[in-house]
Amino acid sequence: MLKLLNVTDVYGMQVFTDAGDYFGDVEEAYLLNNKVSGWRIKATRNSFLTKILGGAKGVVVPHNLVKSIGDVMLISRAAVPAYEEDEESSSVTDSN
Repeated sequence: MLKLLNVTDVYGMQVFTDAGDYFGDVEEAYLLNNKVSGWRIKATRNSFLTKILGGAKGVVVPHNLVKSIGDVMLISRAAVPAYEEDEESSSVTDSN
């Protein structure tokens, strides 16, 4: 059975990647021609998005990268911004 949701029912919903990482919470939907074109996901405490973005408040995920919406929103791993861990430690050079 198909379960229909209002856009407002999705606000505050937790977002996870298809790899199982907690990504953040849905904050807003972007509409274009009466269709959802994207979702603004806010970075919350202990989310994967906070680790990637640092001080930024969130990202916009295009709707075509959303895999499913139910109790939680599941997005493709391709929606995750690219980053390198330990970027600061690898850029340290010897000044002598």
